[in-house]
Amino acid sequence: MTTTTATPVLQARGLVKKYGNVTAINGADFDLYPGEVLAVVGDNGAGKSSLIKALAGALIPDQGEILMNGEKMNFRNTRDARAAGIETVYQDLAVIPALDIATNVFLGREVRRKGIMGSVFRRLDMPRMRSEASGHLADLKIGIKSVNQAVETLSGGQRQGVAVVRAAAFGRGVIIMDEPTAALGVKESGQVIDLIRSIRDRGIPVVLISHDMPHVFEVSDRIHVHRLGQRAGVIDPRERSMSEVVALMTGAERPSEAEQAGGVR
Repeated sequence: MTTTTATPVLQARGLVKKYGNVTAINGADFDLYPGEVLAVVGDNGAGKSSLIKALAGALIPDQGEILMNGEKMNFRNTRDARAAGIETVYQDLAVIPALDIATNVFLGREVRRKGIMGSVFRRLDMPRMRSEASGHLADLKIGIKSVNQAVETLSGGQRQGVAVVRAAAFGRGVIIMDEPTAALGVKESGQVIDLIRSIRDRGIPVVLISHDMPHVFEVSDRIHVHRLGQRAGVIDPRERSMSEVVALMTGAERPSEAEQAGGVR
């Protein structure tokens, strides 16, 4: 591993979130660097979901700070995080099956026609939305015949692809993916892994939350191990085995000083 002086794209320091007597985030740190896929792993109850929600604006921490490109952020909700360039693909995908692909890609960001038809009659510019949606699908090499077809006609992997395309179309800073291969078959999971690589290759860093260790080791550049509400260490998958990462997650093994510091790439 080599040391980098690059400024993290997304960073957290000392995040704390308590729910009564329960501490969900316990002084957590986080660093996502330009052009990388950072996997976040941890046992159930480790606090990784709460950490990701804080980074995505879905949860307001009690203490600590979140920074983007070195600038302190104050996310009050997910809209603030999205405005800053953070897009999240949740496990339930948040797509509307009955609507077509183009409409789902632009969901909440619909393009209206120019002039009185858009401003007064609020008509959508469907030709533009379809054209741009087709371009985004082509950019990420997603093989769907027509953006006019309803999402409910797609396979599970293709639906995941639509959600990823939506995030990639608007996520200019960071894309967070929550268990993107859950409930998918081998072939469709492989397609999602290829999508993650495509996004990274376009220069957008990816945060991957996953329980699937083979996928984590296949696609991630670094692995953030979360335990007891905080970062236990950051692991280089080229230097650690899957069994060692699992041992770090459970506390059966301790990370090295460099891994605990989390600042080594």
